[in-house]
Amino acid sequence: MKAILITNDNDTYNAQLTEVAEDQLPEGDVTVSIDYSTLNYKDGLAITGKSPVVRKFPMVPGVDFAGTVEQSAHPDYKPGDKVVLNGWGVGEVHWGGLAQKARLKGDWLVPLPDRFDSRQAMAIGTAGYTSMLCVMALENQGVTPNDGDILVTGAVGGVGSVAVSLLAKLGYSVIASTGRREEAEYLKSLGAKEIIDRSELSEKGRPLGKERWAGAIDTVGSHTLANVCASTKYGGTVAACGLAQGFDLPATVMPFILRGVILNGVDSVMCPREKRIEAWNRLAKDLDISHLEMMASEIPLGDAIATAKSLLDGSVKGRVIVNVNA
Repeated sequence: MKAILITNDNDTYNAQLTEVAEDQLPEGDVTVSIDYSTLNYKDGLAITGKSPVVRKFPMVPGVDFAGTVEQSAHPDYKPGDKVVLNGWGVGEVHWGGLAQKARLKGDWLVPLPDRFDSRQAMAIGTAGYTSMLCVMALENQGVTPNDGDILVTGAVGGVGSVAVSLLAKLGYSVIASTGRREEAEYLKSLGAKEIIDRSELSEKGRPLGKERWAGAIDTVGSHTLANVCASTKYGGTVAACGLAQGFDLPATVMPFILRGVILNGVDSVMCPREKRIEAWNRLAKDLDISHLEMMASEIPLGDAIATAKSLLDGSVKGRVIVNVNA
């Protein structure tokens, strides 16, 4: 089978497209014939080696995939079932989705909702599933469309694009923050009402700013997240799920103790299966499918390595679908 394989021999880090024997697949009770995978920010880090994402070598990267069950010893799945996989350390400590087949624990899989085919599932991918978890976090804290604007940072990226679309479909007024102002029309077509430049948030700011939004989905971290919290309205919630700017948080406690702001961390990797199923079912209900083609592009498996570098450079818009069989 074809796969992207990462090796690290004598501190020489290398990712290449190669042929891998199927009997090299790791242990698991379900074997999946993969239709599509994607490239996420974490995949970019893994393929380029710019961050120690991969913790076991050799490794097939790819934190998600969609495909068809080929063999199963798991009670919930049988050959022919359509499934989707997100996270669980796949692409980090267990071979992932940038290959034509995968073998893994059936407990990690989620049945693919009938509304989506495999390609649409990967147009959503881990990024879109994470976006849905963030929206659910805002809802669980009682943030409603009547409370005011919702900010989305890194809005042109995969998580941001789906978040803008979801929030708009649910009736929220969305402010999209991006450093790529040339994509303003793209963001407006997804439902954003206002576009602000990321420079308004990316530098060191005041410990407490003017109240501007009732909630936010932040994919950036660092000074951006600190400034987002500082300008969140009284009782608002910020769902934080990314660290594109950095993993530090140079903030003060003032937004939290003076305005009751809630900082809600969102993890998609080890999220319990029941919550994953809820998120995918919500995506099937609440996502505007017509936006998927607009926010996604497709590449063959052989282009994944070069595209991973572009992804980290911030020059990729929306979601990248990888056709592993092309």
